[in-house]
Amino acid sequence: MTMPALSYHTAGESHGPALTVMVNGMPAGLVLDVDFINAELQRRQGGYGRGARMKIEKDAVTFLAGLRHGHTIGSPLVMQIPNRDSRLDDLKRTPPVYRPRPGHADLAGSIKWLTTDCRETLERASARETAARTAAGAVARCLLRAFGIEVFGFVLGMMKVASDVQPTPENLELLLRARDASEVYCPDQAVSEKIIEHIRNAKVNKDTVGGLVETHVFGCPPGIGTCANWHEKLDSRIAAAVMGIQAFKAVEIGLGKDCANRVGSEVHDPIEYDPQKRGQASLGFVRPTNNAGGLEGGMTNGMPIVVRGTMKPISTLLRGMPSVDLNTKKAEHSAYERSDVCALPAASVVMENVVAFEVARSLMEKFSGDSMHQALGNYEIFMEMARRLPLEETPASVGLEAEQTEE
Repeated sequence: MTMPALSYHTAGESHGPALTVMVNGMPAGLVLDVDFINAELQRRQGGYGRGARMKIEKDAVTFLAGLRHGHTIGSPLVMQIPNRDSRLDDLKRTPPVYRPRPGHADLAGSIKWLTTDCRETLERASARETAARTAAGAVARCLLRAFGIEVFGFVLGMMKVASDVQPTPENLELLLRARDASEVYCPDQAVSEKIIEHIRNAKVNKDTVGGLVETHVFGCPPGIGTCANWHEKLDSRIAAAVMGIQAFKAVEIGLGKDCANRVGSEVHDPIEYDPQKRGQASLGFVRPTNNAGGLEGGMTNGMPIVVRGTMKPISTLLRGMPSVDLNTKKAEHSAYERSDVCALPAASVVMENVVAFEVARSLMEKFSGDSMHQALGNYEIFMEMARRLPLEETPASVGLEAEQTEE
């Protein structure tokens, strides 16, 4: 029996007893850094602009299956994150919601499930669910680190204010410290101050704000992903994972939408070979630019993966918005559910981890193994073969050579 593909599923409601995530296909023998996983969950709870809910919750994982003495054993890995604010069946504290919020899943979900109570839609549609996805992604990052792959996410900007910071393997530690010192998870102090000002103004106006977040992945060798099937392309998977985060409305890879403003010679990254970097994950293939964002044809090309996401302002406004009562169909203001003014810093943590999981998924498809020993061995064999290219002449290349000689 072969190891199942790496995947995960989440369960749980915003005010239910707990969130649960099951990760399938994780090889045996991976030592999990539980402190790191919990630290990612705590980062997701933080950031300037968060609401009162985050003062109640103290997110940390409890492992229910798949772990023994701190390492995975090859069976499904099950984690649970308790909800301290558990009150789903308390009608006084979680009453029915009949006035849907514009921008939220309330109206569409209520019609989908043929009910006028938006409560049962909003409980699952809530961004509280992303705590479970963050945990799954943090586990995946433990796997990626075993292969020398690092992931770094941060807030890029808001309201036409954006940082021009360029993460590299050389400045990564410096930027990591700067990001973690920022109240809004932006490694650029000047931009952080402007973002805080925008959030403060939105709070005064009983409004909300969104913004831009970015994730970089360092250390991927060329050839992770595939061009054979559209749904298995790594950029396709990453885009789907990012768009699946609550309140995200756009995703870009590399130069993204700015490709439309340039000609081909200004977009495509020239290929160079540096024998001094032959031993690195890039195998010595380097580029003076990285407009492709590390992905070409659905596969990694040895350059860092660069993903940018756009989060819209949160749908729950303290001042409400025009809506209707689903029972009477009369005009009303939308209902208010306790919420944030801005969750952009938290969104940067979620995106960082869902991107990591998709990279890990494609990585394990290429270097699959029931154990970490086997997967790492497969990785080393591939890297050694790639460094020795060309391995041998194929019949096709021999025939082509003969044709060229005759001409």
